Amino acid sequence: MTKVTWQVASVTDPGIKRTENQDSFYVSPDKRLLVVADGMGGMKGGSKASGLAIAAVEKLWKAKRPDDCDQALIQKWLIEAVSNANEEVFQAAAADPAVKDMGTTIVAAIHCPDGRVQIAHVGDSRAYLVRDGKTIVLTQDHSVVMEMVLQGKMSEEQLRNSPFRHYLTRCVGHKSKVEIDKTPAEILPGDWLILSSDGLSAVVHDENLYEIISNCKTPNQVCKKLLQATLDGGAPDNVTIIAVRYDAVPDEAPADKKGAAKDQAAKDSVAM
Repeated sequence: MTKVTWQVASVTDPGIKRTENQDSFYVSPDKRLLVVADGMGGMKGGSKASGLAIAAVEKLWKAKRPDDCDQALIQKWLIEAVSNANEEVFQAAAADPAVKDMGTTIVAAIHCPDGRVQIAHVGDSRAYLVRDGKTIVLTQDHSVVMEMVLQGKMSEEQLRNSPFRHYLTRCVGHKSKVEIDKTPAEILPGDWLILSSDGLSAVVHDENLYEIISNCKTPNQVCKKLLQATLDGGAPDNVTIIAVRYDAVPDEAPADKKGAAKDQAAKDSVAM
């Protein structure tokens, strides 16, 4: 596998029609762990739910980070982290009647220097892989309308315009246990990974992501451009974006080997 290095940037905005931002996100200090959560359940409940979920994941990361490239352990860690988030939100909702209906989506990713990434998600926050002019949605929305699309009862275009597109079939915090989707992926140099709340996908269509990203060189530029496209499209909801740019690790041969290679090249040139 090709070794990769990465750059990460993030942005969050309440959008045009919302006064409060109920999204939360986390990027670990080493930028290996990326998490986006989109809260629901009223003005008080939504922000509380997403904040509790993010805090639970961050707490576990600080307590026991998985080994850099052990994919089985990383996937197990992600399931534990999202399960902890679900328990935190569920218990808080049960303890406070004012936020009894709160919940949150979550999408979390851990990437490794060997070019592999593990993703766990619940709800309709998404992970995208942008490569070679194509946008691949790595996660499947847990929503009523997406279920209808998968059953052939609704088209993608109808999904985009449906007033019921925010009705979820699964989220963090509504039940004591939650089913968590797991998605592994392989990363190549030049790829982009985008994690976002549905404030992005509701406005910027999947096929337009590459067109926007192709004109950017850095994750900061991608965040700014995607946010601006969302705002230009009306931004009816909060929007949070984490953008990752992957590049190949430069060849770093030891200095003595480089010197030996140069000496050999010089000898070869003299002999010719």
